[in-house]
Amino acid sequence: MEFWNSLLTEKSWNILVELNKKPFKFIVIGGWAAYLWTRLHKSKDLDIALTDLKQLEYLKENYNLKKNDNLKKYEISFEEIDVDIYAPFFSKLAIPVEDIKSYSTKVENFNVVIPEVLLILKQGAEIDREKSVKGGKDRIDIMTLLCFTDVNFKKYFELLKKYKIEHFKYRLIEIIRNFKDMQYLELNPRQLKLKKSKILDELKRN
Repeated sequence: MEFWNSLLTEKSWNILVELNKKPFKFIVIGGWAAYLWTRLHKSKDLDIALTDLKQLEYLKENYNLKKNDNLKKYEISFEEIDVDIYAPFFSKLAIPVEDIKSYSTKVENFNVVIPEVLLILKQGAEIDREKSVKGGKDRIDIMTLLCFTDVNFKKYFELLKKYKIEHFKYRLIEIIRNFKDMQYLELNPRQLKLKKSKILDELKRN
């Protein structure tokens, strides 16, 4: 079951594909990164992190790039699709944008953040918008990552310690225990129960 309207997600995907052909360097984070790792749940909006500040020049010259000082990001709109652009030394994410390129790899010709960092970024977004519709989508993406990728929890905890956000562990456990939207994971109740039990055991071991 998809979370967003398929016409919007298709349009969003096509924009991502076209941006990937342009001569500026970025890393896919957010919902599309979760999709690229799991092939579940396409996204409506695009979230990308620039590899360095030089990449802003191309965007300024070729798009109607807007700077959002309040939310510490840049934005480009393609009608109903928004591209949120996070820049080094400006944007405030759970992990600094300038560090994210060290935690990325190629997935289907896209530069994509690795699952452990994506999990942390998704948790940061979920904490900021817990009560919103997008917060619900964040929790689905978090559970999708946990259930359908090989998250290295040792690395996850190393990152939490490095960036002094160890409290994320307790919110993650809460999300897992309370998650009931099994239809979005294409699991039945028993399968979800077993997955949750296995993930919680792994969290306790690390």
